[in-house]
Amino acid sequence: MAGLHGTFGIAARNFTAYPEIPDAKALVDYGVRMEELGFDSLWVWDHILLGVDPNFPIIDSLTLLTAIAARTKKIKLSTGILVLPLRNPVVLAKQLSSMDRISDGRLLMAMAAGWYKREFDAVGVPYEQRGRIMDDNLEIMKRLWTEDVVKGEWPNHKIPAGVMYPKPVQQPCPILIGGYADRVLKRAAVDGDGWLTYFYKPESFAESWAKVCAYAEEAGKDPSTLMNGNQLPIMVGESRAAVEEKMMKWLNVDFDIAQGSKSTMDSAIMGTVDECVEQLLEHIKVGVQKIVFVPYKYEMSQIEIIAREIIPRLRKAMK
Repeated sequence: MAGLHGTFGIAARNFTAYPEIPDAKALVDYGVRMEELGFDSLWVWDHILLGVDPNFPIIDSLTLLTAIAARTKKIKLSTGILVLPLRNPVVLAKQLSSMDRISDGRLLMAMAAGWYKREFDAVGVPYEQRGRIMDDNLEIMKRLWTEDVVKGEWPNHKIPAGVMYPKPVQQPCPILIGGYADRVLKRAAVDGDGWLTYFYKPESFAESWAKVCAYAEEAGKDPSTLMNGNQLPIMVGESRAAVEEKMMKWLNVDFDIAQGSKSTMDSAIMGTVDECVEQLLEHIKVGVQKIVFVPYKYEMSQIEIIAREIIPRLRKAMK
């Protein structure tokens, strides 16, 4: 398994179920702690409005990552995922290039077209056009980051001559694309720098990743330059049987599975350290480069076991 990227990220709990409110300062401290524990990347969730009854209070993803950037030195700062069509691409290009500067080139954004119509209606973005808006926004941002002067007309944007400096530290500033439909996999291959998914079992991941690589080749792009990642829930315990009921109960409250995707709660990594390592190696074997852990209830005891007992064994197996 030599030559794999093999990086390990951790999710942050920047949304809660009302009446609990996420603690912004504790989340910044959490980001610092995750760097100390040796995680390669930190992933925050992104919504502006989420739910009514129940509703899920959420700390803004980019504000939180900026605060964590100021307190850390190495850990990559990521969104899993940012809903791109909800944001003005010119303003977002400025914000992200500034964040990349603040963090010395540690941004690793993952973006998708979104699914929550009520949020689009509130922001004033036509939900039915989100795919086209996503493509336009990606093009505008990437051009502002790489060209001296941007000229162009899009349905929602007229830029007679746009100059944006400073550029991001990273050239290119990486964007992974999230989603599961074929047109999204093609977008990840051609317009993005790779693909991020969540709750995929190894065989489903392999099938979709093969499509991404085929789309890249078709477009004349080297598939080996693309990145990928899979966000996976995990709970370590005495045995799979001992933790399964608790884990499934939590996952079914806190997470949704997109209709039509191959995401499944059954992707959850569960059991003893040995069992978890074995299950995770199956993902690495099919080509998952970045495993992003979503630990049971974000419990620190779980996170420390992952950092101290699971990741070192995965890294050793990958040498």
